[in-house]
Amino acid sequence: MKLALGTVQFGLPYGIANQVGQVSQSNVAEILSLAASYGVNTLDTAVAYGSSEAILGAVGINDWQVISKLPALPQNCPNAEQWVEEQLLGSLKRLKLSQLDALLLHRPEQLLGGQGEALYRAMQIQQSKGLVEKIGISIYQPEELEAIFPSMAFDIVQAPFNILDRRLKDSGWLSRLNSQGVELHVRSVFMQGLLLMQPEQRPHKFKRWDLIWDTWRSWLNDNQLSPVEACLRYVLSQNEISKIVVGVDNPQQLKQIITASYGDLPLVPENLGCSDIDLLNPSHWSRL
Repeated sequence: MKLALGTVQFGLPYGIANQVGQVSQSNVAEILSLAASYGVNTLDTAVAYGSSEAILGAVGINDWQVISKLPALPQNCPNAEQWVEEQLLGSLKRLKLSQLDALLLHRPEQLLGGQGEALYRAMQIQQSKGLVEKIGISIYQPEELEAIFPSMAFDIVQAPFNILDRRLKDSGWLSRLNSQGVELHVRSVFMQGLLLMQPEQRPHKFKRWDLIWDTWRSWLNDNQLSPVEACLRYVLSQNEISKIVVGVDNPQQLKQIITASYGDLPLVPENLGCSDIDLLNPSHWSRL
């Protein structure tokens, strides 16, 4: 099963389409139970996801493969190795686990700074100790890989990828990572729910991309596809992708996602792809 469960909603009210706020602990338990019954076995969390790690630990996740992410290394940190170990041990304590399947860097650009080598070595040390099985980075754009990969090797790269955001594919990194034996985990397949919205629901600030939205809606209608089906099947059609991280607010959403994963994908229009970073990077949306 390529689907992995994102857990930011379990610790924070997250996403442009989120109308329920943070998911309750009882709902978290129900979602995890349902996901496991469908063969989903991977959880994606982070220190920065509010109370997500603690809630997962309270629910119990011993049978899951768990990925967590380090926050930004503080400026003028005197000892990167000690800091990484403290963060990791804190995550393991909250999650009630003895080992992580993977530890990723949330801010990989720090690998290019003065503490970069020390930060990289610190992650390798935790891997050699057996506290993490794999190490990796969570990126926002493929250009980060151009700077990092010549000198540092990682087991996993997590990156945004969806039917509009094809930068990983267009840049060649989709195939390059695969040829190097690096696991690719993708997120933002629904663009935080933006791709699932009806036109009347979409915030007015996204109106400048009306040409894309019109193409999207017409293609869905012509092929009798739901937005969820189209988003999932497009990403699933890329064989180089190892895991697809999806977040849900309730069990019904998870059932919908699982069901939508199966089926054919008609030819996707080339002009659905977009390179405008203001649309592709959600951190820019508050400035629109």
